[in-house]
Amino acid sequence: MAIEEQRLIAAARAGEDDAFRLLVEPLRARLHAHCYRMLGSSHDAEDALQEALVRAWRGLDGFDGRSALGSWLYRIATNTCLNAIKKRPKRVLPIDCGRPSADPHDAAAEPLLESVWIEPYADGQLVPASPAGRHEQRESVELAFVAALQHLSAHQRAALLLTEVLGFSAREAADALQTTVASVNSALQRARRRLGERLPAESQQATLRSLGDERVAAIVGRYMQAMEQGDVGALVALLAEDASWTMPPQPAWFRGRAAIAGFLAENPLRYFRWRQLPARANGQPAVGSYSWSDERGSYVAHSLDVLALRGAEIASVTSFLDVTRRGVAAPGLSSFVASGFFERFGLPSELAPG
Repeated sequence: MAIEEQRLIAAARAGEDDAFRLLVEPLRARLHAHCYRMLGSSHDAEDALQEALVRAWRGLDGFDGRSALGSWLYRIATNTCLNAIKKRPKRVLPIDCGRPSADPHDAAAEPLLESVWIEPYADGQLVPASPAGRHEQRESVELAFVAALQHLSAHQRAALLLTEVLGFSAREAADALQTTVASVNSALQRARRRLGERLPAESQQATLRSLGDERVAAIVGRYMQAMEQGDVGALVALLAEDASWTMPPQPAWFRGRAAIAGFLAENPLRYFRWRQLPARANGQPAVGSYSWSDERGSYVAHSLDVLALRGAEIASVTSFLDVTRRGVAAPGLSSFVASGFFERFGLPSELAPG
């Protein structure tokens, strides 16, 4: 343990708040990302992290220094998340809740409770790293990976993240989870098998690397242009034949070019005028979508569309609406806007006309 870390630990144990803050601040972003993977929600992750840090502060006398401080904090954060998982339903995406809709008007239904849905994660919350490390960080928060994790048992999820994302040994993971090495290894076997059934053959990071930044930007640019021009044909031409379009917290979702074309023609591209800005979420290209508001005389934040690519085609659009406050309703479809939601992704909440 470094001399400076020893000094700060001693000062924190003596009650100095600033010393504890200096100890944990370099690890905060990584701990938050870990809690997000465990819980599928940035808000839940923040709550869990705050609780974990309070526990760490109160239990600092119990830190014996035999492991790294970061490992000790990950252990506390993991167990805090495990307790949180017991108290609430797992978070999912609409695609996990049933068959795709056959009626474009299903998208106008009232949304289910926000607390059941996976939330997007801003790339800006990740720790800056080398190019290789950056890809690794982004892969561990990809939407498909986080969604698949939520289908594991809490024990399997924790064991997999501790060992395969954070690099704990099976023994260290067993100690953190207060179980045996055999139990951790068994959980890992089951977790890998279940993830293999749910994850695509290639990660988004591998796909994005193979395409290159210019081609990815071109695909995103064509998506934004088609949305702004209300061009259903151009938008659908960007999609894979079996593409999906989901809109949490609304439960309805659509599969395949024909179904998505029907939905787009009857709902968002019929009732709204759009403006778009590029963004990043979950290590993937994303688009901030703004719909025109006569009342405000501007384009207001409407949804964050996270794109998953398969080759040069869009395999899925997950259009995250936020129900913190109601926006401007349009015939046949409600718009949901959240104060502060877009800002997390480096986007303004409103765009001037023009």
